[in-house]
Amino acid sequence: MSDLPRKAVTRTAKLAALPLGFAGRATWGLGKRIGGKSAEIVARELQQRTADQLFKVLGELKGGAMKLGQALSVFESALPEEVAGPYRAALTKLQEAAPPMPVRTVHAVLAERLGEDWRELFLEFEDKPSAAASIGQVHRAVWHDGREVAVKVQYPGAGEALLSDLTQLSRFARLLGPLVPGMDIKPLITELRDRVSEELDYALEAQAQREHAAEFADDPDVVVPDVVHQSDQVLVTEWIDGIPLAEVVADGTQEQRDRAGHLLARFLFSGPARTGLLHADPHPGNFRLLPAAGADDGEEGASGDWRLGVLDFGTVDRLPGGLPQTIGVCLRMTLAGEAETVYELLREEGFVKEKIALDPDAVLEYLLPIIEPAEVDAFAFSREWIRNQAARIADPRSPAHQLGKQLNLPPSYLLIHRVTLSTIGVLCQLNATVRLRDELEEWLPGFLPQDEETEPDAPEPQAVAEG
Repeated sequence: MSDLPRKAVTRTAKLAALPLGFAGRATWGLGKRIGGKSAEIVARELQQRTADQLFKVLGELKGGAMKLGQALSVFESALPEEVAGPYRAALTKLQEAAPPMPVRTVHAVLAERLGEDWRELFLEFEDKPSAAASIGQVHRAVWHDGREVAVKVQYPGAGEALLSDLTQLSRFARLLGPLVPGMDIKPLITELRDRVSEELDYALEAQAQREHAAEFADDPDVVVPDVVHQSDQVLVTEWIDGIPLAEVVADGTQEQRDRAGHLLARFLFSGPARTGLLHADPHPGNFRLLPAAGADDGEEGASGDWRLGVLDFGTVDRLPGGLPQTIGVCLRMTLAGEAETVYELLREEGFVKEKIALDPDAVLEYLLPIIEPAEVDAFAFSREWIRNQAARIADPRSPAHQLGKQLNLPPSYLLIHRVTLSTIGVLCQLNATVRLRDELEEWLPGFLPQDEETEPDAPEPQAVAEG
């Protein structure tokens, strides 16, 4: 029934074509330079050709290859502009679209999972997908009770394809390094692989989405569509319109950028406190900017406000006590210049391994530029700022690079770290000015002194994160 290129040898050949293609185009570029074209022009042509091939291969394969492309897309703001420019359009495309599954395959999945009379469940069903992602595609429809719905249909063989792709990608992760200079791609691939089984389970996704929808039902700023129906390989949720965040990144007004950034930060920090869950896939394709309640479609509210629509709860981190208190305490102590306290907290939580000895003042100096957005009332996120941070940490000659190599990321913090970095990447893509400190004070345990329920050296926060 599947129309995906599922055979391992076929998918491996396509993936192997990526690094081989990079090498081939490098030879083509050398020939062009010898032929008289300037190095700058050739480099741009080379990067554009690479981006085109990247999108074509990852988009065709869907599965783990496309998921890697989506994960990389939120980091493009950290790249130098001459590298980021050609990749940006191709990677952003992966957030919203991919070659669709054939209609006959969609109908076969629906018949198998919803019953042969599946059409009776819908008043209308659009065969053309409105969006396609790494493990499924979304169709717009009208449920039998008149509600507009989004029908997510999982690709047959998606699990097998995901695991196969990510296994193959990990084998030549080093060759993919040039896509995002200064970033270690292999741990990202490992983490994506670890989350495959959860994302394939639509029952888990439906549960997480229901919990968010119930908690945010009356929220004036955040909209989470409720679950209408769920079965194996099919998830039906309420439909929400709105401006995809990728369009706000590309063409949004400054007001839209700032509002989207503000609400994204609020959702990131308030979600775990309110639901015990962290939405762990914050790429722009999973968010919409909606008019304020009561406004006409496509218009702002009276105050110019917008709401944030949140989609796709397939990947979540379960944090029953909210974000670990250690994060808030460390952040507060770092801003206060308490180098020794911060160092001991990091050591107790496993960020500094027992056999490693570091200078606490050097650790503080490493952290302070990264947490600059929490130091001021309002911070202007920008590609230039994040590029400077990436360059500082990626430069092998810099003290920050040498110190960073000696730090460790405990497994219980992997998703939290990835979500934080990804969200910062999106804020920088938006060029949004955000009052981040307000959200930290409201939602991050331990950031304010009165929120600290235990002594700084207590071990409970890590236990909470592991739960």
